[in-house]
Amino acid sequence: MAFIDEGSEIEGKYTFTGTGTILLNGKVRGEVVSSDTVVVGEKAVVNATIRAESVIIKGEVVGTVQASGRIELKGAARVFGDLEAPVVVLEEGVLFRGQCRMTTSRADEVTPDPEVVALER
Repeated sequence: MAFIDEGSEIEGKYTFTGTGTILLNGKVRGEVVSSDTVVVGEKAVVNATIRAESVIIKGEVVGTVQASGRIELKGAARVFGDLEAPVVVLEEGVLFRGQCRMTTSRADEVTPDPEVVALER
């Protein structure tokens, strides 16, 4: 697990691999990339692009959020930007201004039927 705690301010591109869940509770500007879960804590102010397997937002995010699994906006989350994931969950009380694009999850991808492919040739 990795932490960017309250009172911390970071700027730049941060890539996390094999660290498990990342908890952001400070000020982050730039880009955050993770192969796992990114949690934006209640006290966080994130002005960045976030790309991860799963993103849980409880604080403020200004920027694009992309997840290959799911995005959850909880409690008093404030998001100003675009969301893109197969599953997007918004709890009552969150503030979201932007566009939402729900993509196809890897598990839902359809493999072509061999008979149909043979007919198309």
